[in-house]
Amino acid sequence: MIPVILSGGSGTRLWPLSRGQYPKQFLPLVSENTMLQETVLRLDGVAGLKPPLAVCNEDHRFMLAEQLWEINIKPAAIILEPVGKNTAPAVALAALAAESEDEVLLVLPADHVIGDKEAFHEAIAEAKRLAEQDLLVTFGIVAIEPETGYGYIKRGNTAYGSAFNVAAFIEKPDLDTAKHYLASGEYFWNSGMFAFKAGVFLHELERFNPEMLAVCREALKAAKTDLDFTRLDKVIFSSCPADSIDYAVMEKTDRAVVIPLDADWNDVGSWSALWDVHGKDEQGNATKGDVLTFDTQNSFIHSSNKLVATIGVRDLVIVETDDAVMIAPKDRVQEVKQIVDQLKQLKRTEATFHRKVYRPWGHYDCVDNGERHQTKRIVVKPGAKLSVQKHHHRAEHWIVVKGTALVNKGEETILITENESIHIPLGTIHSLHNPGVISLEMIEVQSGSYLGEDDIVRYEDQYGRA
Repeated sequence: MIPVILSGGSGTRLWPLSRGQYPKQFLPLVSENTMLQETVLRLDGVAGLKPPLAVCNEDHRFMLAEQLWEINIKPAAIILEPVGKNTAPAVALAALAAESEDEVLLVLPADHVIGDKEAFHEAIAEAKRLAEQDLLVTFGIVAIEPETGYGYIKRGNTAYGSAFNVAAFIEKPDLDTAKHYLASGEYFWNSGMFAFKAGVFLHELERFNPEMLAVCREALKAAKTDLDFTRLDKVIFSSCPADSIDYAVMEKTDRAVVIPLDADWNDVGSWSALWDVHGKDEQGNATKGDVLTFDTQNSFIHSSNKLVATIGVRDLVIVETDDAVMIAPKDRVQEVKQIVDQLKQLKRTEATFHRKVYRPWGHYDCVDNGERHQTKRIVVKPGAKLSVQKHHHRAEHWIVVKGTALVNKGEETILITENESIHIPLGTIHSLHNPGVISLEMIEVQSGSYLGEDDIVRYEDQYGRA
């Protein structure tokens, strides 16, 4: 069985912690590991698993690869989507990439919490047994409350061991309808997790959406291998219809079955959901970071840097990051998307980037900026190298704080060490390499008429960005 890790989400409902270029699956929200890492690690002990296959946004490729490397996981492949097309094309690509159509795929979103690992493993074993009978299996979460934020699956009357045939997939209901679903016992929350043979899924997709399958085949056939990544052809894949597995296949097929799963599951789709899964103090507060509370109840308070102190508040979510603070009633956190939409309309970078931006070579932190200047703190990992590049609108001044930098500046190659600096004039082709065994830390001062990240011409890059 091949785990297929779907890591294409943007996680906007957890802004300001989760952002377009650093979404929730790459954050350590519920443990020291990231959500992605937890998704893979909780499979430990499942018999017969092969290395995972991951599908992710092209912009997130280095974060995904590095986080898997940190937990000693080498994926069978990492398929990069140049544009998001929802889950059905992503799973189709994974099925096409499988070595055999008889391989059972275990499809898992990268951003869920599952508390009862033993119950989850038992459900996986049952799903594998059913998938080997050419059934398309989905995992239905046993509902514990009338939740209006999830879609539902209605079970039919035909039993397959502990599973049932699927009678219907249902959109998110209103509260009264959700109460009816909970009372009936015939409805499960839709988890978005699946198991089926690669060939069976492809056969059903060809029945119901042949255009989608044809585009996925063509895009994968034209794909290029780059390091550990499979890069799809952007022009071809952009023409692919966008749809979820539910709409594209599961709602239409007569092979769908649902396995009830009672394993302390949560999709952490909002700040209130994150409050649900966190440990709480005697007043019902879940806190992380430097937080002090007085006369505060049933609140979620997250501090990334500064001391956050609360007095006399109830049922609030308060999240502080380097460059933003978000405060909302706990029962209105679903509306944080409205703020993200406003940020996008105003073309503000806070919708997409943190102040600290991760790159394959390390990261940088924008510590100050003005109309014609910008200051960054740059950290380059041992052995890493920035691309050979130039800028049309800015000059740069680098000061080494820690470590050693090997700089190519035009025709010169210069080694600079701690407390030394170098100036890169506007238009000069240059590169930076950390030849040492410790991280290189620098201060970069940029000056010029335009300081945007898109003022860069890459001539050579070991990470495939040229």
